[in-house]
Amino acid sequence: MRNTPDFEEAVLEVLDCLPEGEVISYGELAAAAGYRGAARAVGNLLRATVRPAPWWRVIRADGRLAAPDSGRQAKKLREEGVAVEGDRVVLR
Repeated sequence: MRNTPDFEEAVLEVLDCLPEGEVISYGELAAAAGYRGAARAVGNLLRATVRPAPWWRVIRADGRLAAPDSGRQAKKLREEGVAVEGDRVVLR
């Protein structure tokens, strides 16, 4: 199981360092935290954590927003200057 205190700390630390207006995929976040291949575990962690974290900056590898709250995610990303069209971030 990847959701250990060390995993949680590593993932949230990377996410906390992600600048406003930037996005990262679940897989990229897992790899940056030292847990390559743990994209699903990152998603599970972000759904379950009570610690405030900029979850809206995490997207799917294909640029799609995370469900089920993609409307709220799109709003928060747009507020940070990220281009969102439909249910996708416009990747540069």
